[in-house]
Parts: sequence; structure tokens; C-alpha cells
Amino acid sequence: VKAIGNENVDVIFLPSKYSSEGSIKDSEKLIENLGIKHNTISIQPVFEKFLETLNPFFKGKEEDVTEENLQSRIRGTMLMAFSNKFGHLLLTTGNKSEMAVGYATLYGDMNGGLGVIADVYKTDVYRIANYINKDSEIIPDEIINKAPSAELKENQTDQDSLPPYDILDAILKMYLEENKEIIEISELTGDAEIVKKVLRLVDLSEFKR
Repeated sequence: VKAIGNENVDVIFLPSKYSSEGSIKDSEKLIENLGIKHNTISIQPVFEKFLETLNPFFKGKEEDVTEENLQSRIRGTMLMAFSNKFGHLLLTTGNKSEMAVGYATLYGDMNGGLGVIADVYKTDVYRIANYINKDSEIIPDEIINKAPSAELKENQTDQDSLPPYDILDAILKMYLEENKEIIEISELTGDAEIVKKVLRLVDLSEFKR
């Protein structure tokens, strides 16, 4: 908004049954603070139709990341429809920490023509948010302080799948920017298992990037 003006920024709410009331209210507060336009489209009916269509083929299979990713991909498709119809540039929302370890959905939230924070670690995203709020609350404190979550299933947080972001980012910086390898990083962090898990995620996610 600061870069291009609030008249050039549109937001689309795409809630599902897993979207918390808090997230919606916090986002509405941010939108009001920025003075930007927004629309709301529930993805729940489309999601349920997908599940109904796929059910004969998935029968007997437990729900897993497949159903989580479906929600993200429905959102990605709808956002690209708006992009095509109105000539808007869709912004990809992933940060460097998420993109590095593949905590993003291919053809879902990875859709878009510009990744504004794609080279910014999650811990730096928090620092930037606090800097933006240095004079007054523009980004609601609730957004900054709550546990981050993809909200693709009940009671989900990022830390269900990832180490705390301060630990994750320290490992990523050593691996991606300082060219350190697993033994040296493990010695510096004191936790070889976490380092092994993170480096494995980075390498496995190369195809997404």
C-alpha cells in the first residue's frame, strides 16, 4: 500500500470452515487501517464439491495433506481468475523460510506474479511488521502476536510441522547463505536431528521453487 497506493490494492477473503473468527476480524481491522477494497468468497461449497467428486477414488484413505492442499489450490484458482478478469497482478504471500522448506502449496498459495516477501525470512517479517507499527498500530498487534497457522485443519499451527522460526531461520541462513553443511551447522546449533530435518526439507522442496 505504501509503495503503490491503497487505491491499487485489492484483497479477497477466501474463508473455509477452518478459518478462525480471530483471523477474519484481524484482517478486517488491517484492511480498515489501510483503507483498501475487499471482497469475500467462501471456498467451503467448492471444497465440499471437490471432496464429493474425489470420494469414490479416495475411499478408505485417511484425510491428510491432500485435503489441506485442496483448499489452498481452490483459493489459488479463484485468485488467478480475478487476476485474469481484471488485469490484476496476484501477489504470492510466501516468505523465505516457508519457501525454503516447502511450507507452501504448489498451484495454491505459490500462485502469483510477484513474491513481495519471498526473500525475507519469517523472523524478519516480524521485525518489519514491528517497524511499520513504530509510530502507530497499522498492522493489528493480534496478527503479529498470535501463533502462525495455515488454518487448513483444526487447531493447526506452523510449529506442528516446523521448528520455531528463530531456530529455523538460523539454520537456513547458515545453509543457504553461508554454505555451511550439516556437521558444522549441527555443532553450532547443538541439535543434529533438527538440522537434519530442516536440510532434508530444503532439498526435497527444490522442485517447488
